[in-house]
Amino acid sequence: MLLGGLLLIALLIAGGLIAGYLLVDIPPANATATAQSNLYLYADGTQLARDGEVNRVNVALSQIPRTVQETVLAAEDRDFYSERAVDPKAMLRAAWNTLAGKGTQSGSTITQQYVKNYYLGQEQTVERKAKEFFISIKLGREKSKDYILEGYLNTSYFGRNAYGIQAAALAYYAKDVGALTTTEGAYLATLLNSPSTFDVVAHPQSRDRALARWNYVLDGMVKKNWMTAAERAAARFPEPGKIRPAAGLSGQRGYLVEAIKEYIVDRKIVDDKTLSEGGYRITTTIDKRRQNALVAATDKQLIDKLDPQAHKADRVVRAGGVSIDPTTGKVVAMYGGLDYTKQYVNNATRHDYQVASTFKPFVFASAVDNDSRTQDGRRITPNTLYNGDNKRRVVGTRIPYAPENEGQQSYGDITVNTATDLSVNTVFAQMVVDVGTDKVKKTAVALGIPENTPNFDPGPAMALGTLQASVLDMTQAYATLADHGRYTPYTLVQNVTKGDESLPLPDRAPRQAVSREAADTTTSMLVSVVDNGTGTAALAAGRPAAGKTGTAELDRSAWFAAYTPDLVTVISVMGQDPGTGTLESLYGALGEDRLGGGGYPARIWAQYTKAALAGSDPLDFDLELQPGAAPSPPPFTPNNPDQPPGTTPLPPVPPSRPGRPHRPNAPTGGQNQDGQTNGGDTTGGRNAGGQTDGGQTTGDQSDAGTDNGTTTGTTTGTTGTTGSTTGTTTGGTPAGITAGALGGPDGGRPRPPSRYLE
Repeated sequence: MLLGGLLLIALLIAGGLIAGYLLVDIPPANATATAQSNLYLYADGTQLARDGEVNRVNVALSQIPRTVQETVLAAEDRDFYSERAVDPKAMLRAAWNTLAGKGTQSGSTITQQYVKNYYLGQEQTVERKAKEFFISIKLGREKSKDYILEGYLNTSYFGRNAYGIQAAALAYYAKDVGALTTTEGAYLATLLNSPSTFDVVAHPQSRDRALARWNYVLDGMVKKNWMTAAERAAARFPEPGKIRPAAGLSGQRGYLVEAIKEYIVDRKIVDDKTLSEGGYRITTTIDKRRQNALVAATDKQLIDKLDPQAHKADRVVRAGGVSIDPTTGKVVAMYGGLDYTKQYVNNATRHDYQVASTFKPFVFASAVDNDSRTQDGRRITPNTLYNGDNKRRVVGTRIPYAPENEGQQSYGDITVNTATDLSVNTVFAQMVVDVGTDKVKKTAVALGIPENTPNFDPGPAMALGTLQASVLDMTQAYATLADHGRYTPYTLVQNVTKGDESLPLPDRAPRQAVSREAADTTTSMLVSVVDNGTGTAALAAGRPAAGKTGTAELDRSAWFAAYTPDLVTVISVMGQDPGTGTLESLYGALGEDRLGGGGYPARIWAQYTKAALAGSDPLDFDLELQPGAAPSPPPFTPNNPDQPPGTTPLPPVPPSRPGRPHRPNAPTGGQNQDGQTNGGDTTGGRNAGGQTDGGQTTGDQSDAGTDNGTTTGTTTGTTGTTGSTTGTTTGGTPAGITAGALGGPDGGRPRPPSRYLE
């Protein structure tokens, strides 16, 4: 009967085991075990950020040093490669020790621990233990030991919110798992036994216990012949680093991560759903030093000066910035806003602010690239004369358009170069029609402005920057100009991997967008803007620079787009209501009547560029100009090298009338096409003969002159002298508007509010 009873019990146990094996299937992985974060790295390989709630980035077993693998085996399961998936004797021994009060012990093999981590959970129940037993047996029969060890190393918890050995290597030693030493690996293996307790930084009182466990691991390495006695004797405890806050998405990190995600998804490197599943290791192009420099410059020159208590308008001030290496197309820095956790919209990539006069260089570049001519047949070069009078109606188009100049200034005939220095709207509104609005749009798209940009309508107003391109888009386009007309698509990523797989990236082969002659001649005029025009604050960078200022309609944004031969950066200061999100004017912000592109944006640019290029020699522009353009600029010499960044530069000197020196504060008279001064010193050339009788009312294009509006008739002025008898006299500046008023917000001097773009 005893024998029969024993046989019956054995049969029941065997039957139970068989039934359990047959009935328990390998389940799908639990959600926690498969959840991973995407790891974002700076260009130098240091961690930028990670997204996702679970701090885990899986790695292939081949990426984990062999000695590090062995430290884990020495700590948890020294006979892993030779034993079965389960060890009944170890389980019974652990159960007995637990019952005897020697502490809770699992007695589980690495296979069992992996099953618990990956397929089940951490609950201590008989049902879970039974499932673990049978799944482990099945898994051991179906999968290799390497597969199981890799899974175990990627699912185990190491403390400091680090799941998996890659996350642990970063959390404790700020390095990738592939760079871990044997002693560092032994400490991480020590943590598996009690992750929180054995963190010697968080719990210094447990240091002796942690060191004892670490020594146990290394002694096991020697016993298994995975380490020599000499290596063991030389081993020293590797102190882990300080506990760092989780690299979340606060500050600029969130803006960078979202921009990088958008880049990856838009270019179909990975689709949105797959990327959200995590596990990707993304090395970006962001230069950590330059990124910090851009944030520091924006904070010092703008953010730190905001005081909503003193100036109500300060509450609406926002900023965005992007910096690109023009020869490689790599985005090296980006400023998205105050803090991603407080303001989610990225000011560097949004498309709801007009770019204003920063678009004007594209009009001229298109003119040179297309060998364009004025309405009366003159080739467009920096020296071509255009009429810059305020509200001068554009001719050559069926669309009625007579834009105001900034401050409603009239300039008479001025060169394109001077019109660029002073950002004269009427000149470029006429020029875009002379070139052809469709051609200008085509050029802008070739330079890097997306064709589907909001409000990118090919009309005369396009010349004044009514389109709503992002800061990133504008930086791309200016980078094409900086690289002599060669367009290299920008990139935010250098490498994207998952496990051992490296994902293919889109082709970024450069192409010539516009001729070098067109790009370089445009650059020569933008150099003049910095040296003599509205962008003189950029001189504080101490580098040869070319740039353009811009102030959008109703002063909702102020821009400075500029470059040295080796770095392109665009800065925009924007107005947005923090509560409703509506676009707001910047009138009165920082205690100033107006904010222009030559003020705060240019100062941010100057401080950043100086820091970003520190340690490198200044480069001069190497320019090949169109025939008839001005000669190459002389070697760079700062006008005021001691001027500190952020100080307000002197306003630009307005153009003198050809044929005589400029006399400040003296109203000026008429002027003919050949540079001869004819009218008086008051308004005779313009008021009576230039616009009222001859220019627009009765003579428009027929009696009073040519299509480009430079001829104004022979009518005698009200208080001045008669214009030229040849009928080519243009009106001068209206009485009461002195030369000193030709400055403005981009030159450092406030003007009365205007709804028109600069």
